Amino acid sequence: MSPPFDVLAEPARRRILDLLLDRPRLVGELTEHLGLSQPGTSKHLRVLREAGLVRVRAEAQRRWYELCPEPLAELDAWLAPYRRLWAERLDALERHLDTMPDEPGDAPPGAGPPGGHRPGHDRKEQS
Repeated sequence: MSPPFDVLAEPARRRILDLLLDRPRLVGELTEHLGLSQPGTSKHLRVLREAGLVRVRAEAQRRWYELCPEPLAELDAWLAPYRRLWAERLDALERHLDTMPDEPGDAPPGAGPPGGHRPGHDRKEQS
């Protein structure tokens, strides 16, 4: 069995999971959405199934694929400390931005708008 990170490194597999998030789907429907061949889609589904990320339900001649969220919960738990790190950094950025002036007139003296553009001083206006 491949670790979930290895399995999810492939963009087509992530797209399959995105499609299965809405509802179970048939291979043909997934193939159509992905723009892959049916064998190519089946290969990705096999890898996802072996990793425990999807399950297949047989209904007569049809095979319905559906998402298995449990392995994703494990990934979510592993990502939690990193998410906290980003949240702390975003909070620090928010605090910094809160200290900045809201209005252009509130800017410190000598600080013009980005790029040095000043209203009324366009090149077109000077011709």
